[in-house]
Amino acid sequence: MIILGIDPGYALIGYGVISYSGGHFKTINFGAVTTPADMPFPARLEIIYRDINQLINEFKPDALSIEKLYFNTNTTTAIDVAQARGTIVLAAQMNKVPVYEYTPLQVKSAVTGFGRAEKIQVMEMTRSLLGLSKVPKPDDTADALALAICHANTGTGKFAAIMKGETK
Repeated sequence: MIILGIDPGYALIGYGVISYSGGHFKTINFGAVTTPADMPFPARLEIIYRDINQLINEFKPDALSIEKLYFNTNTTTAIDVAQARGTIVLAAQMNKVPVYEYTPLQVKSAVTGFGRAEKIQVMEMTRSLLGLSKVPKPDDTADALALAICHANTGTGKFAAIMKGETK
């Protein structure tokens, strides 16, 4: 299974592509989609859509794992991130790639086994699980890889079947 993990944003969108088979992870690619701050917002959304669409066409993921949004302070930022996230989800939908959403708590639990893990613990465990020599930068990229691992650990296999009620 090929999983595209996405850490949504509008200035910097982290992505990570992994394969998962037989309980083993393999890193395929990771990086970030960036948009210029001085560009009109609709044009930034166009870049996000185009670049995510390109990633989907290049890597042909079986699933897209994306963080659920939660904001408790800056509503302007929340609205902009939500619009960018919608653009990402639209790219997946247009390419018939199933989208799976995970909260930060779910990601932490799936990657470290502890839902209250610190960010540095999640990043280090992501590095370790993927056999990388160092934690990917920027942090959004490491977060995207953690989202992909989260889907591999919780959205596939027997655990997912139990959660969907497909197995007794």
